[in-house]
Amino acid sequence: MKGFLLLCLLPLLGGQRSPSCPHLCSCHGSEVDCSSRSLSSSSLPSGFPAGTTSLRLHDNRLTGLPNGLLDGLTSVSLHGNPWACDCGVLYLRAWLLRQPPALKTHLGVNCSSPPGLRGRVVAYLTEEEVLESCHYWYCDLALASQVCLVVFVMLQAALLVALVVFLRRFERLSREARRTREESYTAGESQKENEYAPWTAANETEPGAWE
Repeated sequence: MKGFLLLCLLPLLGGQRSPSCPHLCSCHGSEVDCSSRSLSSSSLPSGFPAGTTSLRLHDNRLTGLPNGLLDGLTSVSLHGNPWACDCGVLYLRAWLLRQPPALKTHLGVNCSSPPGLRGRVVAYLTEEEVLESCHYWYCDLALASQVCLVVFVMLQAALLVALVVFLRRFERLSREARRTREESYTAGESQKENEYAPWTAANETEPGAWE
């Protein structure tokens, strides 16, 4: 019975253990070696075993690192990667600046893009240089939204102008129709008066005709 309970508890105990050595990496004590594995930013492990203090990430295809990945590590090698020096490099830059200069962690950590910053050491970049190269997708979305808003306003204005023109034309046609109807009515009344005029005149000139 106790053996059965232990078997049932093994999955729960396993779920509480620290992450194992990442795939494609080798682990030796507190050091994790993921160098020269052709790792990209999307295939980079999201976690490392508890107690890891040294991480080797050099000579891969990394363009950026997720925030917090290097926190708590005392030794990291990052050279030989094509770093993209846009807004995503701010975390790496801040981490490098916190390292003791004697470790020379920043050496070989150079920008690969954009062209204006190619070859520059990431740690030596200014925030203004990095922010100038930022091109977040939501900035493009905001620009597209503004363009759509301008087009929508212009369309509404065009519809409003068309409505005003239509109402004025309708008003003009209504006035013309009303004037035509009044003229027709006036012409009809005049015609009736002209038809009865001879008969009235005859009666006035021949007062004894009805006697």
